[in-house]
Amino acid sequence: MAEPAGRGRLPAPPAPQGHYVPVVVHEGVAYTAGMTPRVDGRLAVRGLVGAELTVAEARAAAGIAASNAVAAVAQAVGGLDRVRRCLRMTVYVACRPDFTQHSLVADGASEVLRDWLGDRGAVARSAVGVASLPSGAPVEVELTAAVTAD
Repeated sequence: MAEPAGRGRLPAPPAPQGHYVPVVVHEGVAYTAGMTPRVDGRLAVRGLVGAELTVAEARAAAGIAASNAVAAVAQAVGGLDRVRRCLRMTVYVACRPDFTQHSLVADGASEVLRDWLGDRGAVARSAVGVASLPSGAPVEVELTAAVTAD
């Protein structure tokens, strides 16, 4: 499984997997589409958390998905320095019905936001368990951020 990018160079944001745009910027706020743990256009991790995947594997996958969300916002507004503050993040976790560690999985995404953006990456967050996600992804991340856009 691939690791999240961390502070080095942002990954290229993944191409949409349907008829939508990866980011909408409106009046200084960027809203991402749901981002899954794609690396080089391919889903890097598949499976149900608590069945095929451990919390640690899902946490790493959430970090990859969050890196993709940050990369998409940065590309849309012209760079990381134009991301003023992350406002809200929702992390969807495809898991067994009896799984209860959603927040531990979502912490992987929160940590990556802080790695890329420091205090600007501290975010209000929800972690939600779901039965399935697109293409069998274990996690999907949506990010809302205040940005400086032209």
